[in-house]
Amino acid sequence: MADQQEKDLQKFLKNVDEITTLIQEMNSDDPEVQEAAVLKTEERLLGAEGEPEDGRCRTPWDKTVISPPQAPAEEADEMSSEAFLMSVEKDAKERARRRQENQVAADALKEKGNAAFVRGDYEVAVRCYSEGLEKLRDMKVLYTNRAQAYIKLQDYQKALVDCDWALKCDEKCTKAYFHMGKAHLALKNYSVSRECFQKMLEINPQLQKRVKDYLNQVDLREKADLQEEEARKWLDSGKDTAMTTKNLLETLAKPYQNPLFYAGGIEILTEMMRDGTERTLFRTHNGFSIIWGNEVIRRCFATAGEDAAEETVCESVLRLWQAACSGNEENQRLLLTGPDAGELLPSLLASGVLTIRQQSLALLLQLAQTEHGRGLLISHLDLTRLVEGLLLSLQLSDKEAKSAVELLTDLAQEERFQAWFQANLPGVLPALVGVLRRDPKVTSTSALSQCIAVLGNLSAEAATRSQLARSEEFGDACLGLMARCEEDLGVFRELLYTLLGLVMNLCLQPTLVSEVWATKVSRRCLSLLNSQDGGILTRAAGVLSRTLPSSLKMVEEALSAGVVKKMVKFLKTGGQTASRYAMKTLAICTNSCHEAREEVTRLDKRFSVLMALLSSEDEVVAGNAALCLGNCMEVPRAAASLLGTDVVQLLLKLAGGDARETAVQLNAGIALGKLCTAEPRFAAQLRELHGIEILGSTVKHIGGS
Repeated sequence: MADQQEKDLQKFLKNVDEITTLIQEMNSDDPEVQEAAVLKTEERLLGAEGEPEDGRCRTPWDKTVISPPQAPAEEADEMSSEAFLMSVEKDAKERARRRQENQVAADALKEKGNAAFVRGDYEVAVRCYSEGLEKLRDMKVLYTNRAQAYIKLQDYQKALVDCDWALKCDEKCTKAYFHMGKAHLALKNYSVSRECFQKMLEINPQLQKRVKDYLNQVDLREKADLQEEEARKWLDSGKDTAMTTKNLLETLAKPYQNPLFYAGGIEILTEMMRDGTERTLFRTHNGFSIIWGNEVIRRCFATAGEDAAEETVCESVLRLWQAACSGNEENQRLLLTGPDAGELLPSLLASGVLTIRQQSLALLLQLAQTEHGRGLLISHLDLTRLVEGLLLSLQLSDKEAKSAVELLTDLAQEERFQAWFQANLPGVLPALVGVLRRDPKVTSTSALSQCIAVLGNLSAEAATRSQLARSEEFGDACLGLMARCEEDLGVFRELLYTLLGLVMNLCLQPTLVSEVWATKVSRRCLSLLNSQDGGILTRAAGVLSRTLPSSLKMVEEALSAGVVKKMVKFLKTGGQTASRYAMKTLAICTNSCHEAREEVTRLDKRFSVLMALLSSEDEVVAGNAALCLGNCMEVPRAAASLLGTDVVQLLLKLAGGDARETAVQLNAGIALGKLCTAEPRFAAQLRELHGIEILGSTVKHIGGS
């Protein structure tokens, strides 16, 4: 039946295409095309008279009844051709109208089915999609959506049939291959499932990451299947340990026993979880369901801290879960998809019982050791409560604090966590502010530094940075922690260094931060320029290079604090990163204040430092050096000090170069203009080097960019 339907559909679509083409050709402005279309139409009519229709009943034409009155043959041919064309055109329009109506109806049924699917009413969804297909048989999305609903209903064979139909509508339908792969996975056809997912990648290479995840799911499911087969053999062999695991779980399934009864059994069971087979037996005999479903154990978790016996039960269960999940991905999945796991495990981090906090943190750390485990944590845990619990751990011992931040660091490396963090930042912002307000004297300095480093990495993403920069409380907390660190730089050097990195990110877009806050940060960094620590000096200069543009008043204050002298010193002795920040700061200062230009001219004799930087491989440094040099040409006799140097060649090379940043070429061109204006002898040199033509070409290039 399905084959016949397919043939009918394909034949119908082919006929529609052919007739549509004929109509278009008959309406052509080209007489030859029109004549050829008429001949094709007549041939089609003659062929249709005697063509059988694959077993279908066909009523033969009774030409003696329906033939029109006789007319001259030539005229009759002409009339029948015109009549046929009109009939074909009318029929095509009618078909198009009906298809449009059916399309609207099918779309409405699709939306109705999608709504049912979202609320979990999969049978209704199937019914809606089926009704939609009655309206439009070649609508592939209805097939793929119905296949997805069938998978939810565990009707995998029907899902596969729908995927086949979707592929007949579109042989490159990746959704069809996706659902087909899922269905084969559920049917334990692992090789076929892999082929389906790999086919998605062949069609669309951009799906590489998703396909990798799907193939990983197949591998894990196949691995779990093999583990369970091995466990069944082990159990059938009558091994003592296998029988003990089974019997212990049956004992633990007894309801309403004394908490210590369960604690004792769980501890014995934990000791038995020494190899993969025992862990699989724990799973296949519903170990997770037994623990999760035990009312006494659930009550112990809810009231832990009120009774020593309840604490013992909680600790025992947490150790059992660690033992059962060690190296067993399927057990990890079952644990984290258990009832209330998403809320329970993060809440235990805030428990008032030290051992419960320690064991829950150990369990979460164990799960986060693999990409698969981190994915499960991100997918199934209440991440807001988890992050709050981890940040709360900073007030505990060094060991706990470091373990908590280690877990946070592992999670923050995952793209899905980063996306969640960006979307849910308002909810966790109070906890982050609380971390920054902690007194570093009574907090694990290394853990606090690592936590701030995580925030710095997360703030590298523009949307996250924007939210943090706009938070007045977050900004003030950063300033407060900077002040506390400055009180003892020897002790809090690493913490301050990390914090300056976070502040640099916040200042990456000056328009996002308030001028008041930027001024306060600038003053802090100006005081840090007196430090003897190279790392602190570099990052303080980096912050200044991003905060000074927000306020002319702050630039003047920085000049009074001797910032030009310090930046010139940086350029003479600093490394590549320090030079970049120092050069940008000098460019900002000389662009705003004549006093800064005069000081640079005085400190950098014959501009030897700036001249050297014009040849820097770092085009940002070279561009800012050109800007600064051009600004300094406004100082009397500054240009004359460059006579006899190759400054024109250097600037011309930058102006006519192919720097990625057009600002580099523009700065060099402006510097050349100022140089020639201040000292006419450079203009003659520029003409000799055909510099006018080069600059003209550069201007056109920049204008067209």
